Amino acid sequence: MVLWTGYRADHILCKIARIGVADPDQLTRMLNEQLASLTQPQRDRLAFVELRVRFLGEIRRQDLVARFGIQSAAASRDISLYKELAQGNIDYDSRAKSYVLGASFTPIFDFPQERVLSWLTQGFGDGEPMLLKAWVLSESPSRLTHPDLDVLASVTRAIHQACPLGIEYYSISSGRTEREIVPFALIDNGLRWHVRAFDRRSSEFRDFVMTRIKRPVVLKGHPVAPHEVSDQDIQWTRIVELELVPHPDQPRPEITEMDYGMQGGVLRIKLRAATAGYILRQWGVDCSPDHSLRSHEYRLWLKDHLAIYGVHSAVLAPGYRSSDQQRLEVDAELTPRLTLT
Repeated sequence: MVLWTGYRADHILCKIARIGVADPDQLTRMLNEQLASLTQPQRDRLAFVELRVRFLGEIRRQDLVARFGIQSAAASRDISLYKELAQGNIDYDSRAKSYVLGASFTPIFDFPQERVLSWLTQGFGDGEPMLLKAWVLSESPSRLTHPDLDVLASVTRAIHQACPLGIEYYSISSGRTEREIVPFALIDNGLRWHVRAFDRRSSEFRDFVMTRIKRPVVLKGHPVAPHEVSDQDIQWTRIVELELVPHPDQPRPEITEMDYGMQGGVLRIKLRAATAGYILRQWGVDCSPDHSLRSHEYRLWLKDHLAIYGVHSAVLAPGYRSSDQQRLEVDAELTPRLTLT
């Protein structure tokens, strides 16, 4: 069990002031001892309370009842216990009849980023964070970047509560800008995390890199216009159907068929237009019309390059050339070359 590791001094001092303990190390020991005295199922439920409040902004007794199959009275005791252990972390909203994020929230569970993202996007990993022994030896590639959990929490609360988010954003082209966005989905592009949102600055739906977001402010209660919601995002709602085949210029296509479980030499997939470019790049799919990419990393070829016509993210796909680029190439081939003397 890991508690109070790596948190800012002002958070710890705030806790000290509330319970009258002068020594931060003593506070850490006290909290660890209190949690250690609980049963594992109790700690799992308290961790769930913290995750819900921190990343979704609210929790009700029924959420605990539905998740753990306990009685309503037991859920009330768990919430009361969490309030006792983490004073100031949650408040009761009588209008919404739910417990909401407190103004002086400080997490007491040290969740790894991967664990939080698994819970948010796949629905598992909401118990107490612990180092468990693996059943089999394995090794997975680690990410070079991770979203800050405080930033992630603000983004996901805005998504869950369907409200705008004020941010500072840093981009290669524009540097630092202040924006209001209306986020509605997280996107994992295989290398880093983005948030899909309507950008009020450009009046467009865009992807924002999570690690470039600073000082997020959830604008709870602020209105969202009908044109700012996800069903108005054409690239998000459009589904493209793609056929991937073994690259014609690579050896042993039958092995590629085995690797990707192809049926009849074809792998058929459906992707959102907004994410297609990321996925085609991650998988190393040659998207040129004439399968012109020769490197061994391109074992797949997009059979019909017109399938990603009008897909904005296609600019990320290996070998993709827009119709304008193709016309320029054709014009260049047809233009007589001048001989200089």
